[in-house]
Amino acid sequence: MSRDTLSRPEPVTPRRARRDTRGPRRRDSRTGARNARAAAAFVLPFFALFALCFLAPIGYALHQSLFTTERTGPLGLGGQEREVFAGLANYAQALSDDRFLTGFGRVLAFGAVQIPLMIVLATALALLLESASARAVPFFRSAFFLPYGVPGVIASILWGFLYVPGISPLVKIAGSVGWDLDFLSRGTVLWSLANIVTWQFTGYNMLVLIAQLKAVPGELYEAARIDGANAWQVARHLKIPLIRPALVLTGVFSIIGTLQLFAEPMVLRPLASSIDSGFTPNLHAYSEAFVGNNPHAAAAEAVLLALVACVLSFGFLRLVGGRTKERG
Repeated sequence: MSRDTLSRPEPVTPRRARRDTRGPRRRDSRTGARNARAAAAFVLPFFALFALCFLAPIGYALHQSLFTTERTGPLGLGGQEREVFAGLANYAQALSDDRFLTGFGRVLAFGAVQIPLMIVLATALALLLESASARAVPFFRSAFFLPYGVPGVIASILWGFLYVPGISPLVKIAGSVGWDLDFLSRGTVLWSLANIVTWQFTGYNMLVLIAQLKAVPGELYEAARIDGANAWQVARHLKIPLIRPALVLTGVFSIIGTLQLFAEPMVLRPLASSIDSGFTPNLHAYSEAFVGNNPHAAAAEAVLLALVACVLSFGFLRLVGGRTKERG
């Protein structure tokens, strides 16, 4: 055998070539598996808390809504109880309850007035504070947001002192000029509650809109000013369309919050005879569970309330999405 033959490299066969490429593939697969396990370790606590704090209560409420309690003895006072399957009987009872349905109509009327008013105020405050250049802007931003930090119960108590005749300075001032104001009468108590909710949540929605405005590139504003647009035109044709996602988000949150109205009427109920146990759907469900001792009917009402909130929220998103596509 010659020297050239000995120094010539051995040709690589297809089998060896395949064998050589397996190493990188195995390393890549092992790296991908480790990354997947690491991602699962980070995500697993969230899903565990989500299942424990969200899915489990929903499942329990659905289970409770399909059963009813039977009590033995004369007039059901025998002392023995057992749960029996009732099917959709609790839902039929809730849908035939006039007070429960009237509460739904009341909160829908509440939301039809309060939600647009609150979003308009939040948008106006966001535009004013975002465009202002004074040193006091951080102070006013914090001042407008401060009511959101007050719990709903405390806010209702504070405004209750301003609503009750005899101790309210607002009623005294109105009486001194000949106005007979009664914030807690049957015709005005709903709008007194709307005032509390608007006072408490306008600042929160304002911060959401300001955050969206801060994400808009400043070059767009400069280009609009170069083209001769004034402040009103920039706000109307540039800023408001660009914060449309934030407006939709605040609208959805406001719809859900309106249907969950509970703390404010619950606190003002001892002060206003016009607020009964069926003033809102949430208040009616609370009364069924803890006053009427009927948790199964309360669970059915809570499920119906959640379904209405989902329908209205997704309906609002579909309506807004359809309008966006038409404009596009």
